[in-house]
Amino acid sequence: MKIIIDTDAGQLTLAGQTGETKSIPLFSKEAFELVSREWVRVGWNQKYHYTFSWLGRPVIQLPEDLIRIQEVIFRIKPDVIIETGVAHGGSLIYYASLCKVLGHGKVIGIDLEIREHNRKAILAHELAPYITLIQGDSVAPDVISQVSGLVAKKDKVLILLDSCHTAAHVLKELEAYGLLVSEGSYIVATDGIMRELSDVPRGKKEWIWDHPVSAAEEFLKRHPEFVQEQPLWPFNESQLERNITHWPHAYLKRIARK
Repeated sequence: MKIIIDTDAGQLTLAGQTGETKSIPLFSKEAFELVSREWVRVGWNQKYHYTFSWLGRPVIQLPEDLIRIQEVIFRIKPDVIIETGVAHGGSLIYYASLCKVLGHGKVIGIDLEIREHNRKAILAHELAPYITLIQGDSVAPDVISQVSGLVAKKDKVLILLDSCHTAAHVLKELEAYGLLVSEGSYIVATDGIMRELSDVPRGKKEWIWDHPVSAAEEFLKRHPEFVQEQPLWPFNESQLERNITHWPHAYLKRIARK
């Protein structure tokens, strides 16, 4: 498919491989969604999301996703936020800063390898008192046990999965940590955008099927106490409804206890 943007005419034209074409107004909802999809794909390939930091630490996330999830955190006010995947620690610092602003909550970060320079920087940060680091495989029984020991039965828990993004690993994380999610809260299988990136230069062919959304769909089949539910925007004066996101179909909400 080709996308042709004619700024003079104010038209966006889609040209299919068999020669059919479709033109729509450039400044329309449909055009915005089409252009946004390609913007996300090109931006991912250019490592656009590697250009941001939060309170001094690199945060490898699309800013739109961070802005959307802060509203979720504000609404739920979790006692515990658990994130698998630490990297430079920017996301942990981001969630810790929200805990501080709200005057409530703590953050647990889990990673197979927390590099020493990153560990030192995180532990030296002003928000370190809000953060607990656990090094190890996120689906290893001893790690799951450590995390579970830091969560009280009454705690509201929000979980983000941002470590290894293969479908098999994400499904294991969903099974392991889904048990900790409190009713009305979410477990978020991030980076489902991978399935849209199998054909970009930095992508991999197997991503067309091996991605977090595949794991989320399988998990939902097994667990009717969860539903896929994109949190509503609390403010919207546009006609738009879809997030610009690296996390499509990521939010799995617990609607009942087993």
